[in-house]
Amino acid sequence: MMDRLVCADGGNPDPTSTHGKKAVEAKALELKGWPYPRHLAGRYFGIVEHGDSVGAETLRRSLADWLTDMSLISAGGMAGSRRLCRLHGALCHREHHALDEDKAFQEEVSNVGAPPSAMPSG
Repeated sequence: MMDRLVCADGGNPDPTSTHGKKAVEAKALELKGWPYPRHLAGRYFGIVEHGDSVGAETLRRSLADWLTDMSLISAGGMAGSRRLCRLHGALCHREHHALDEDKAFQEEVSNVGAPPSAMPSG
């Protein structure tokens, strides 16, 4: 998904110009320059973070920074959800089942995906 978002941000305006992504042609086109239309600029984003290690927070921050750099707008405090789940060893399948049944977490994810106008105020 991340690779495709780079294209949506205003990558090569004519993919046929590189004849199958030939690196030399792509670099020449890039150096020649083209306007980046920032197709996603002004759209809101939210991130659902579900991980089994501390690194998940670093990834969330990296994603948020990257999306903001592409001129997307964080939907705010309700547009994020974090869960740390231990998914090691024999407990792995039970943890996934518990997550599938966790209605509170599903509600959090639903809130992340709601448009900002639908978010509760306060």
